[in-house]
Amino acid sequence: MSSAISRRLLLVVHPTRSDAKSTAEALIAKLASENFEIVSTSEIEMPGIAKISLSELGDLLSKSAIELAVVLGGDGTILRAAQAIRGSSVPLLGVNLGHVGFLAQIGRPTIAELATAIIAKNYKSERRMVLQYRIERAGQAIAHGWALNEVTIERSSEAMVELLVQIDHRPLSRWGCDGIICATPTGSTAYAFSAGGPIVWPEVEALVLLPLAAHALFSRPMVISPESIIAVDIESEEATLSADGLRKFQLVENDRVILTSDNSPINLAQIDPALFTDRLVAKFKLPVEGWRGE
Repeated sequence: MSSAISRRLLLVVHPTRSDAKSTAEALIAKLASENFEIVSTSEIEMPGIAKISLSELGDLLSKSAIELAVVLGGDGTILRAAQAIRGSSVPLLGVNLGHVGFLAQIGRPTIAELATAIIAKNYKSERRMVLQYRIERAGQAIAHGWALNEVTIERSSEAMVELLVQIDHRPLSRWGCDGIICATPTGSTAYAFSAGGPIVWPEVEALVLLPLAAHALFSRPMVISPESIIAVDIESEEATLSADGLRKFQLVENDRVILTSDNSPINLAQIDPALFTDRLVAKFKLPVEGWRGE
């Protein structure tokens, strides 16, 4: 890589969307004369991008040699980008080409607006809490990981999964259910929202815990301190853990999953840092006027 390059961007492009590719090509053309190097680990091929491996990306991140990660796609693409830059302070600037999408901009900026903001560093970063999980089997940790949105533990077959949930080393409830979701504030507008959980403003430090279709008298969504330790014991033959829908692990009877907040946040960048209230209204098209007028 050329030593003359003074600024370097990571570009993450949805691999199958033609609009993502055309947006990437137009953005690269705008930045070509501004002393930028555009690197990418995406499979997509296009002029102006330096293809690098994940190990090369890790080396650049360790040297703080990447200024910004620009993501062209939907929330799924942004979650994959978060996985790529995990452990660094590089902000993720998402341009939503998908559907509802809460991780990206409210509106889709023009190529000129996007390029101008990148060149002038005219964006604001928001710190987003990350969830950490550890899987124990026979008293030994066998796997660990993280999630920006949520960790789910769900049934692997048609039968309900039996789960014993403890918080801060005290039993809370035993559920026969389809599964359980533990979400961050960021994830409260994702799967947890669809399952009936509360919306939590991003700056609120909290975890959301809710069972899925629990056969129980008590099955309410709960908002829990980020300092708490959540333990889920698997009392069925099997279950599946999923982190952000991307990283999966097969669980067996007597496994224990420990869930806590993590001390390595993800930074999400916004060109137009609107209030979260405005994002809710825009994304869900909420009727702020109503039938009675303003």
